[in-house]
Amino acid sequence: MLIKDKEKFFTKPIVVCLCAIFCCVLWGSAFPCVKIGYKLFEIDQTSPASLMLFAGMRFTLAGIFVIVFGCITQKKFIAPKPKNIWRVLLVALFQTVMQYTFFYIGLANSTGVKSSVLNGLGVFFTILIACFIFRTEKFNLIKLAGCALGFCGVILLNLDGFSFSFSLLGEGFIIFSGLSSAVAAGLVKIFSKKEDTTVLCGYQFLIGGAVLIVTGLCFGGRVTHVDVGAAFMLVYLAFLSACAFTLQGFLLKYNPVSKVAVFKSTNPLFGAVFSAIILFEYEQLLSWFTLIALVLVCAGIFVINKFGEFKPKLAVQPANSTPLSSDGEENKAEQTENFENVENKK
Repeated sequence: MLIKDKEKFFTKPIVVCLCAIFCCVLWGSAFPCVKIGYKLFEIDQTSPASLMLFAGMRFTLAGIFVIVFGCITQKKFIAPKPKNIWRVLLVALFQTVMQYTFFYIGLANSTGVKSSVLNGLGVFFTILIACFIFRTEKFNLIKLAGCALGFCGVILLNLDGFSFSFSLLGEGFIIFSGLSSAVAAGLVKIFSKKEDTTVLCGYQFLIGGAVLIVTGLCFGGRVTHVDVGAAFMLVYLAFLSACAFTLQGFLLKYNPVSKVAVFKSTNPLFGAVFSAIILFEYEQLLSWFTLIALVLVCAGIFVINKFGEFKPKLAVQPANSTPLSSDGEENKAEQTENFENVENKK
């Protein structure tokens, strides 16, 4: 598929909608599946090294999946250009190493439902970073209001009665995971213009996963049990990462960050629902605190992306007038071209 064909395909509203929601369904299923993976592999959830080792196994395999897929579709061996290796390493640092070190440790110390809602903060971080660091969007009061709604939802989610329940290694690390994800999204948006998206995603997974494995082993991480069920869960987790992040990479490459981020409002919802169904966390999902928190987080994301950008209407020009420009060169060229056309007709 040519680049123009890819751009035309991935900018279609229906394609953006379906692909983005499909990514969120996959990510939502990751919350309970990771927790099940802890049990199947008999991971010591009090050992950060073992958690990092498990995460490294998943993302190394995900990287292999993406690279093999790229080699098959492009009918050649794919690898990053030498000048782009530092870009791959930087994405790997934020997308895989930092994000999933925080995510796996945080998820081990929090519930699936709460983690899925807290992870929705990554969307707000994405907007803020796009506005103030990468400066690809403008910040305004509507976006501020959307962020306020989201943070109110997070505070409400952590209220047990009238007490504030918050753990740095639990809820705190989930929030840090969302922050790392937001930085990575901005980097992918920028770097995908310099490097093939499949190459960027595949090698950042492979390198990031290898770093997690080595770090986990060096600090005493262990996986003591492997069977068919555990292997199947690992393959599924690797597949969902490979599929969702590569697909998101294409969406970010050809669309504004905010246009893709709006659909992440469904991410905490899918995560909470899957956690309730698979992990039997019905009581927390059906509590008023969690339901209202979900509504606030999703509403905040929707407000930011739906009403966050104001496009001033252009003044209507008279039919016979020529639009003004700052330096007059464009208008001059246009007038010259019109004059030449008239002369040719004569």
